[in-house]
Amino acid sequence: MTDQSNPIDLATELTIAWLGNPHTRASAEEVLPFLQAMHDAVAKLTTPGTPVPEQPATTKFKPAVTARKSLASPEHIISMIDGKPYRTLRRHLASNGLTPEDYRQRYGLRADYPMVAPAYSESRSALAKTIGLGRKRTADTFTANENGNSEAAADAE
Repeated sequence: MTDQSNPIDLATELTIAWLGNPHTRASAEEVLPFLQAMHDAVAKLTTPGTPVPEQPATTKFKPAVTARKSLASPEHIISMIDGKPYRTLRRHLASNGLTPEDYRQRYGLRADYPMVAPAYSESRSALAKTIGLGRKRTADTFTANENGNSEAAADAE
């Protein structure tokens, strides 16, 4: 493709490429408005010093369920994006290109809206406690581990 700075030539090439696409089904009446729209877009982009106005993000997102219904079950949280239940929303949000903060802002949720189901959080907490996470090491445990003995062996003595 040649380096052209003429907006008419660029718009014409883009229109020809659009019409050359086998999936494009356009009538003769649609070609001229498309060509004019391409020319306007190319002219805006090629004119130096003219700032391109940003489109405000006015997209309104309709939640699939209400906030109350999304938190109704302790076993799962229902996503407002697709209405499906999840134990944790983080991976689901990431696959949709959102962070938890973006999700809360998009649907007008409070800052303390949970991202993990309460039952799942409790089970993970119980598991962590059973393996000893979050406890400070005692002197007996520390010396037993230095000698190569496990905590279970130290407790059995």
